[in-house]
Amino acid sequence: MNDAADVIVVGAGLAGLVATAELADGGRRVILLEQEPEPWLGGQAYWSFGGLFLVNSPEQRRLGVRDSHELALRDWMATAGFDREEDQWPRKWAEAYVAFAAGEKRPWLRSHGIGFFPVVGWAERGGYGPTGPGNSVPRFHVTWGTGPAVVAPFERRVREAAARGQVSLIFRHRVDALSVTGSVVDGVRGAVLEPGPVERGRPSSRVQVGEFELHAQAVIVTSGGIGGNHDLVRQNWPARLGEPPARMLTGVPAHVDGRMLGITETAGGTVINRDRMWHYVEGIQDWNPIWPGHGIRILPGPSSMWFDALGNRLPAPLFPGFDTLGTLEHLTKTGFDYSWFALTQRIIKREFALSGSEQNPDLTNKDIGLLLQRVISKSGPAPVEAFKEHGADFVVASNLTDLVQGMNALTDEPRLDPVKLEREITARDREVDNGLTQDQQILAIRAARRYLGDRLIRVAKPHRLLDPAAGPLIAARLRILTRKTLGGLQTDLSGRVLRADGTPLPGLYAAGEVAGFGGGGMHGYRSLEGTFLGGCLFSGRIAGRAVAAALA
Repeated sequence: MNDAADVIVVGAGLAGLVATAELADGGRRVILLEQEPEPWLGGQAYWSFGGLFLVNSPEQRRLGVRDSHELALRDWMATAGFDREEDQWPRKWAEAYVAFAAGEKRPWLRSHGIGFFPVVGWAERGGYGPTGPGNSVPRFHVTWGTGPAVVAPFERRVREAAARGQVSLIFRHRVDALSVTGSVVDGVRGAVLEPGPVERGRPSSRVQVGEFELHAQAVIVTSGGIGGNHDLVRQNWPARLGEPPARMLTGVPAHVDGRMLGITETAGGTVINRDRMWHYVEGIQDWNPIWPGHGIRILPGPSSMWFDALGNRLPAPLFPGFDTLGTLEHLTKTGFDYSWFALTQRIIKREFALSGSEQNPDLTNKDIGLLLQRVISKSGPAPVEAFKEHGADFVVASNLTDLVQGMNALTDEPRLDPVKLEREITARDREVDNGLTQDQQILAIRAARRYLGDRLIRVAKPHRLLDPAAGPLIAARLRILTRKTLGGLQTDLSGRVLRADGTPLPGLYAAGEVAGFGGGGMHGYRSLEGTFLGGCLFSGRIAGRAVAAALA
């Protein structure tokens, strides 16, 4: 095989596309390798909701949100909780990323034709006070066109470079080893996999039809995380979160298996913060799945009541959308692998969104008419209603007795006491009209509605769950949904992979999730959300530009 290239990029997801585009702009010749078929270009980013973390944006200011670099950095550090000696580089990456999000990020994206939905979302609200984790203000900017619109300009740049002869796009090539000569990484070896038409996201063949070896002056690993490999997730599961759930749903395709982490370690790279992961607690089984164990995350507003498997209401501030990691820890320590939302039709219409480009055809297809249906329709968005009708995790009933009966029918044994649930819900309902209520969730809902974006389209007016006019009643069974790797290959601020002694491994760089989105874990223990796509963009750009400059 012709290996006349300056750089090999392993993985054609978003970070790989960005790195390749930057390398081509820097005049370098690039081989971009991908084990999956060509239609999969863009990787996980294609399936994403398109959320991006921006600081002090015009969208925020138009909604009356006062944000700043200083506030965002304070929120980030309080949320990350860096506490290890090896967090030196992750901390530096975090500082650099927040500065990027508060400065060049939005203009750079706009120069690529990427626009944003005008209402900024408020993810990971925290609820622990001004010094605790979470976003002090809304920062979740949804890309107009969702994930595909983020991928598109970088795919276009790469394909244009390929047309010029600067980039070779090579699919169905799985890297099995890095070539090291005299302590320098100088290439890759692996297997050629059989071709064949496979729908994007579905498992592709692993039948080997050949071998390959390629060499270049530098290799950039952009292969993603471990979320599709439950064995590896369980192996790295932190003891502080209790036992890993007996059953988990999968939020990423099967090829997101973490193989390149071990392969890079074998070549001399260092992996840190293996136990830092980001798994969602609002997972529901996809009724129309694409990959094995396919789960979808509910992006909830704050109004649903949250109960554990035994019907205990979750304590403050573990409300929907407030603290993913804190809720994960609480639920895993109950000894059960599921929990429940209890809500009304009025809440699901206003507050339920589903993560994923395919679950948001209005935003993905930039269909304003369809988008308006979210506001004026008496039902929820069509994809949400489809889950309510066809999903295995939903129960709909006109009264609480029938609702609880349906909830118990979904589990291996009936664990919910209808009297106990009625007591909890009735107590909460009494507080809706109490102006001096001490119910922390009611207070949180009222606080959320003081933000114009939430009041306009995101948070339902407080009401009694047992009010028939708000019905029917709905329950959603929630499972843990695997998603992101927060640790990874340790890199410096140029994206160079570091060895165990802290020195760069010559010839090797990494970007995206495989590098913990930068440094081996720039998020620390928690994410502020909208930072995963942004992390791929930022670290891919840095690695591409750094390699281009180093080879000048």
